Amino acid sequence: MPHFKECHDSVRPKDVGLLAMEIYFPSMFVDQMKLEEFDGASPGKYTKGLGQLQMGFCSDNEDINSLCLTVLANLMKKNDISYADIGRLEVGTETIIDKSKSVKSVLMKLFEDSGNFDVEGIDTTNACYGGTNALFNALSWVESSSWDGRYAVVVCGDIAVYSEGNARCTGGAGAIAMLIGPNAPLVVEPGVRSTYMRHAYDFYKPDLTSEYPIVDGKLSVQSYITALDNCYLNYCKKAKNKFHMEHEFSLRDFDFMVFHSPYCKLVKKSLARLALNDFLQNRTIYYTEKDQRNFSNLDNFRAKDLKSSIFDKEVETAFMSASTAMFQSKTENSLTIASRVGNMYTPSLYSCLISTLINHSSSELSGRRIGLFSYGSGLAASMFSMKVCAVEDSARKAKLQKLLHGISDTVSRLDNRQEVSPQEFADALKLRADTHLKCDYKPSMSPDNIFPGTYYLTEVDAKFRRFYARKPLPAQNGHVTNGH
Repeated sequence: MPHFKECHDSVRPKDVGLLAMEIYFPSMFVDQMKLEEFDGASPGKYTKGLGQLQMGFCSDNEDINSLCLTVLANLMKKNDISYADIGRLEVGTETIIDKSKSVKSVLMKLFEDSGNFDVEGIDTTNACYGGTNALFNALSWVESSSWDGRYAVVVCGDIAVYSEGNARCTGGAGAIAMLIGPNAPLVVEPGVRSTYMRHAYDFYKPDLTSEYPIVDGKLSVQSYITALDNCYLNYCKKAKNKFHMEHEFSLRDFDFMVFHSPYCKLVKKSLARLALNDFLQNRTIYYTEKDQRNFSNLDNFRAKDLKSSIFDKEVETAFMSASTAMFQSKTENSLTIASRVGNMYTPSLYSCLISTLINHSSSELSGRRIGLFSYGSGLAASMFSMKVCAVEDSARKAKLQKLLHGISDTVSRLDNRQEVSPQEFADALKLRADTHLKCDYKPSMSPDNIFPGTYYLTEVDAKFRRFYARKPLPAQNGHVTNGH
């Protein structure tokens, strides 16, 4: 990509958003159907009940630093970007392996050859919301008087693991990097962001000696749905004013809708929840005639209120059924990665965005609005939207096609992972638990099975300093390369 021209205060950047994306997930996965049998769970509990097909995981030779090193290096190489052209780099993660040193500081190792150490940003942490907050900070930097004309990069990464029990099947791991700048093919729409924050102990990690969280499952679902209701209510109000709409904003005005995905079934319930919001606010009258018919026989639910209906199975079932067609057209394609990798925490929402993009052509995406709901326990949540550029603009069309090309290998990489048995998966998590924060340690897992170009942990010395190597990329013109 070309360098930006020197910016001036009189010329503010326009159409700020995503110029490129990259995703990394581990090379190993466990099949959820086999895991059901291994765990002694009822058949279909993880697959049909939660909507999960596979779960990616890391052994002891990958950590949050290596995941983020890998995804950033791959983003830069795929898009032919110089590290000298990055002015801000921020990491969103809840996977903490040092109480002081940020993951971002480790990523600065990649900048050494460029001589660029003038890079703003550090880590942002609040459960699964940290990546979204990092994105908002990057957008604000580009739009502000502090912007110096260079790109911003946001890296979201996490390793989601749980102790033995009901929650273990909802784990996952991965990282996503996003290149932020003006004149983007995927513009984050300004002025319509809505946020909901309050205090809750639904999911938290007070024990720093363990990777495992403490989870209140019922409170977590209640907090997620309450945040969704509030964010959607405020987004609709802001969108009607911002877009000068004569009618009320509703689900019809989102061409696609993506959600943070702790598990895929909750995403389907969330789309139904937005339909319930529209129904109770009498906004389903703005739906297409076909969609309106699906809600025409639900008048017996008019007296329901949002708060008391969160765990009302009758309401949930009715609106999931009524919103099936909308789910299939707006949201279902967003779960390609989430169903096969699991909950990646901070990258989860953005994996759903990538899934939406890779399942549609540039012409199908042209001019479309994508709604996004981000949730992090504790709790912090936001709803915002992105607008895909119109392909009639040839320059922006080329940028969109480049963004899509950069993530076009996602499914082939999913297909090329190595399946391991549930016992091997359990052994790997036990190994991680036994060696978590251990010093004077060399990982026992060989790098042979990780993807080419992946960074991996080689040693934690007696002073807890971590060292990494990169598995070489395939030979090019007879020469093996590390991709720098």
